Amino acid sequence: MNLEKKLLAGGLLLSILIAGSKSFGEDKITSVDKPATDIQNTHYQGNRAPLKPASFIKLPMGHIKPKGWILKLLELQKDGLCGHLGEISAWLEKDNNAWLSTGGKYGWEEVPYWLRGYSDMAFILEDPEMKKEAMFWIDAILASQKENGWFGPEIRHRGNLDFWSNMLVLFTLQNYYEYSKDQRVLDFMTKYFRFEASVPDDQFLTDYWEDSRGGDNLYSVYWLYNITGEAWLLELAEKIHRCTANWMQQSTLPNWHNVNIAQCFREPATYAMQSGKPEHLQASYNNYLLIRRTFGQASGGMFGADENARMGYIDPRQGTETCGFAEQMTSDGILVRITGDTLWADNCEDILFNSFPAAFMPDMKALRYITSPNMVLSDGKNHHPGIDNSGPFLMMNPFSSRCCQHNHGHALPYYIQNMIMASNDNGVAVVMYNACEAKAKVGDGTEITLKEETKYPFDDTVKITVSSPKNVTFPLYLRVPGWCKNAVLWINDQMQDSSFSSGSYIRIEREWKDGDTVALKMPMNLSFRLWQVNQYSVSINYGPLTFSLKIKEDYVQKDSVSTAMGDSQWQKSADPSKWPSFEIHPGSDWNYALLVNRRQLNNSFEIVKKDWPEDNYPFRADSVPIEIQAKGQKVPSWTIDQYGLCAPLPTSPISLETPVDNITLIPMGAARLRITSFPVSAQPIQR
Repeated sequence: MNLEKKLLAGGLLLSILIAGSKSFGEDKITSVDKPATDIQNTHYQGNRAPLKPASFIKLPMGHIKPKGWILKLLELQKDGLCGHLGEISAWLEKDNNAWLSTGGKYGWEEVPYWLRGYSDMAFILEDPEMKKEAMFWIDAILASQKENGWFGPEIRHRGNLDFWSNMLVLFTLQNYYEYSKDQRVLDFMTKYFRFEASVPDDQFLTDYWEDSRGGDNLYSVYWLYNITGEAWLLELAEKIHRCTANWMQQSTLPNWHNVNIAQCFREPATYAMQSGKPEHLQASYNNYLLIRRTFGQASGGMFGADENARMGYIDPRQGTETCGFAEQMTSDGILVRITGDTLWADNCEDILFNSFPAAFMPDMKALRYITSPNMVLSDGKNHHPGIDNSGPFLMMNPFSSRCCQHNHGHALPYYIQNMIMASNDNGVAVVMYNACEAKAKVGDGTEITLKEETKYPFDDTVKITVSSPKNVTFPLYLRVPGWCKNAVLWINDQMQDSSFSSGSYIRIEREWKDGDTVALKMPMNLSFRLWQVNQYSVSINYGPLTFSLKIKEDYVQKDSVSTAMGDSQWQKSADPSKWPSFEIHPGSDWNYALLVNRRQLNNSFEIVKKDWPEDNYPFRADSVPIEIQAKGQKVPSWTIDQYGLCAPLPTSPISLETPVDNITLIPMGAARLRITSFPVSAQPIQR
């Protein structure tokens, strides 16, 4: 957290911080905490004055094309629930829809939740049928605007309009504009924001959801200001910040709702671009750390709030809504652009690699509302109050809840859009690693293509090939993750003799020619996290991957109609038999304590590399490309409790008389049943 301390001590630190510099011929290779912000990119619109410069600039929608396993996940999402919700969810039915007709019954929140993921997916994949469907809704929304600027359904609370669902629509329209340059979007948003500016403060953002989530509205206002430069938009931004819930409290939060926190904690840092005040930036860091000090004492990048965090319920059996994973990943992407801090990219990868995939069936046709680091049963029963919220929230069900069912789809498209960004010094930055091809204008305006080849995080090397119509000089930034020590860099197969700090960026400025290659090796080592608040339990990492006990998963198919939530509804023409639900029961023992030599982890665990899965999908328990062989002892007293959950962790170290067994650990993201935070046996490890 060294960089965070710099930020908190120095305020909105926007100057380049050089950690070390060496030159090789005409190449200039430096290690920097952040990219420069005292230069303005001449090819992409950054923040207009008086807004403080952001560290990176988002590339337009469609300029990053996923490859490899991240493309496989997106294709599964397209062929799964998100891609077909328009055909099966009653809330997306076009007859009597609130977004298509005045007084319509369905879809106030669900349509925009679903559309922001679906439309982005359509444009990234360039799928003609999906684009046609997305444009049906986008055109209808643009046509719904009234003379006063309002658009969409008129939902009122205590007489005041509810602005929440419109905030979601603005995200969709922003990305659509970047893809299409459709002038209608700018006119539409300008007119709508004029309407917002006219609403008295005491009638604006007065209901729970919109009050918590005003930061989304703020983000969109800045987006439009950067394009049009109309000064009154900054007055509206001040009003939005003023009327939004107070996310700047030192020792508490406005509310403890899982998704609200993941989505809203970034609001002060967003406003810091306008205020320039260190306390606004600091507040978002404080929010991030505050929730994790108690409720984040477990692996996977999130915090155990179920739906609402509660004191006394902090064991890793508490989980995260699937919505929460998606919103935190989106917040992380926005914050890494604003601050340049690698912390946010690290957190986004932590969630994507270790938490998000396990919230879904492998075909992504069903999901569960809550997924926990320690989760040994995924059934359709009501586990309240062990889990907060009453219903079948641990079951894989296409209709486990209206929010997650419609809202999960934006996580992958937003992650893909944030993998590679433009820098202010006319360069390009590879911020989060995954296979892709990206087009970007650099240097003198030459459009290059970066081809990124990697199986990261299941492999430790990233190779980048530059395609360019001519030689061009520009800086290329490569993030060194916070977990990585001794990163090694090659340029055109020549190893570079330089040292790169964890949690920094490698900046390579040179004249690039067509076919140049860069390779970054990020050596992965075994490590562990000690969770003192949670009974001194431990979790095991290998690089950015966290590992869970491999539990035999017995899937029991259920009827999705009889097991669905009461507020979930099917379209009349839908065939629920094509969208089954599943319970997952443990078919092997799970109540193990680990034998660990913390000083010599290599004596405790053996890394086993396996063949890459033929279907390019690494998040299935039976086909993971890496496992860890370990030793454990059963803890007879650690059982399923009265709530149908694994009982809270016993305190470590624990003395046991049970035999030492060989056990297998697999990547957490592939384990739909798992123990990830382990009690530790008092018995010394012997190999």
